[in-house]
Amino acid sequence: MSNLLTEPLISVAPNRRVTLPGLFAAMSRGTVSGFPALRAHQRAAWHMFLVQLAVLALDHRKHMEIPDAVEDWAGLLRALTPDFADDAPWCLWVPDRTRPGFLQPPDPGGLKWTEVETPDALDMLITSKNHDLKAALARDPAPEDWLFALVSLQTSEGYNGAGNHGIARMNGGASSRPMLALAPLDAVTLAPNPSAWWARDVARLLSLRAEGQVQGVGKEGGHALLWCLPWPEGRQLSPLDCDPCFLEVCRRVRLTAIGAERATSKAARMDAKQFNGVLGDPWTPVHIAEAKSLTLGEGNFTYKRVFDLLYSGNWALPALAQPGPDDTQDMALVAEALSRGNSKTDGLKTRVIKVPRRVVRVAFGTQVQDVAKTLLGKIELVDGVLKTAVAVLAASGDGEKLKRGHYDRARPARQDFDKRVDELFFPALWAQLEAGGMPERDAASTQFERDLVAAARTAFDAAKPAIPVPALWRHRANARAEQAFRRGLAKHGLSETTEPSHDAA
Repeated sequence: MSNLLTEPLISVAPNRRVTLPGLFAAMSRGTVSGFPALRAHQRAAWHMFLVQLAVLALDHRKHMEIPDAVEDWAGLLRALTPDFADDAPWCLWVPDRTRPGFLQPPDPGGLKWTEVETPDALDMLITSKNHDLKAALARDPAPEDWLFALVSLQTSEGYNGAGNHGIARMNGGASSRPMLALAPLDAVTLAPNPSAWWARDVARLLSLRAEGQVQGVGKEGGHALLWCLPWPEGRQLSPLDCDPCFLEVCRRVRLTAIGAERATSKAARMDAKQFNGVLGDPWTPVHIAEAKSLTLGEGNFTYKRVFDLLYSGNWALPALAQPGPDDTQDMALVAEALSRGNSKTDGLKTRVIKVPRRVVRVAFGTQVQDVAKTLLGKIELVDGVLKTAVAVLAASGDGEKLKRGHYDRARPARQDFDKRVDELFFPALWAQLEAGGMPERDAASTQFERDLVAAARTAFDAAKPAIPVPALWRHRANARAEQAFRRGLAKHGLSETTEPSHDAA
């Protein structure tokens, strides 16, 4: 039956297998450094699931300390399901379909079930033409493959056709459940440490609950493990009746001895459309004016998008993206979401930004807005210089006859420049915040300007050969474009520290 409470089904690094209580105990001791079987798009869902489950278990028994004994965790988890002495809600396969299985609501009867052969066919990814990520390849799956697929599907999936409804914690079925969070940074791997990150988030949420500062529409002590509840056809649950940390299920799924089966539902499990995804998810940014959770769409977590989330004043940061009193080490700002559209995915979008310990306390406050906006202003100035210089080149050097088409020719160079700036922005912002006095701030500002100019020069030189110019005018075009580049920089008090190349190309 694959009981998660008693069978070591979850592989962790270093090389071993643990039960679910054993996993929590090991993470409490800080000895889990990774999950080898976890797929990239499942990482965020798995982390959020483990945090929410631990918080529900600890808060149910009013534990503020995180235990490190397997027996303690087994008792805490079983206390969440007191009506099931056989551990059915913690078993991957429960032959009696009228009883819940792990993340599998009871079968109400009268449904049409279809076979699912592999865990990746059950998972939330939508593949197109079987090109990028191959579909239904896991022909010899381990129980943990089904476990990770269930967590990914039931806690992060969106709408995918009639009867296939999505989760409540997203703004519409074509959206996604985003993650924006601070995480302790591993000094060796320079990546978030999974054990430390889990412990930090659990402790932070427990503290917020104890202080009555949990943001959410539900009530503490409400419905928590929604797969344990009956799901009659057409019956919906209200978020108002659920704990803010509730663990939802959005699809009817049942694992079997040889695979899995799924069925559709006439209505979404949660009656939450009116909330626009704003349910107090501690990882989800919320647009203040529109009262909607973040929809990544087909975009990326560029420096402009992250700036907008952190410093524009348009967004309310989620609880776990805000520094807590114990965040005294180097941290990582983690931004992750599966970019979704209408019945499609556009790929996993992930960004991890190092935040030095000296600036963690101030890096996300309103006082940083002016510094960040100043950096953006400098970027826009240099981008404008690059745009004009490439346009002059496209106009064969005739700067008096620039047209829209000439400026359009600068788009690839500007995109190249923007990619280079994307790597510069946050280190420059942190350097400004770390500067102790005006001399240090001026030095950091000057270095950023030099880096911007160098990035623009590289993009400009790389663009020259791709700009079509009649051979008769090539030398004039290059010379005048070069002149426009230098004069544009000088106009804004900027210059190059090294001589540029003058290849006619």
